[in-house]
Amino acid sequence: MEAPIPAQLVEKHVIIWDSESGSNIYQLGYFGKPVGIRKPKSPRFNRPLELTLLEAVFLQRKNKITIYNDDLILSESEFFEICKDRFPKFEDLFAVYLDLRSKRYIVRPGLKFGTDFAVYRRGPGIDHAPFLVSIFPKASTIEPIDLVRAGRLATSVRKRYVIATVLSDQQIRYYVFQWNRP
Repeated sequence: MEAPIPAQLVEKHVIIWDSESGSNIYQLGYFGKPVGIRKPKSPRFNRPLELTLLEAVFLQRKNKITIYNDDLILSESEFFEICKDRFPKFEDLFAVYLDLRSKRYIVRPGLKFGTDFAVYRRGPGIDHAPFLVSIFPKASTIEPIDLVRAGRLATSVRKRYVIATVLSDQQIRYYVFQWNRP
């Protein structure tokens, strides 16, 4: 078994400074993005790799990376607590992220679509993300106008809009919307 790759916590991201190690992590399933390269054309690059906190928790749990904060190694529980402090709905986000990854989807940030995730079957650059996923905590409400906005956006970019909710028993429910034009 290979030793975990060192990665550094930098505010709301985790950086793998060694470009060869970063390329290896990226190739495991489109994790992270090379710093300064918007859409990598190749899985090999000569830049540090920037991971989201979700990706970093996932990879730390798979023993692929070791996360440092300054010179201290963070345990899984310490790092998870830091993530929860930095993102209010982190636990629900991670539960859905983990579930989608376990179903072999490639999960990328969905910020440019106004959602939590853009979800691919094979990967960015290979296919288009067929799903845009928003996570709503179980006690939250959704305004009808927000649902219409999200649905119109998803339809305009030829994707399905999905709402994910983590139930109290940690099961995840997905509600998939499909808009039909009259």
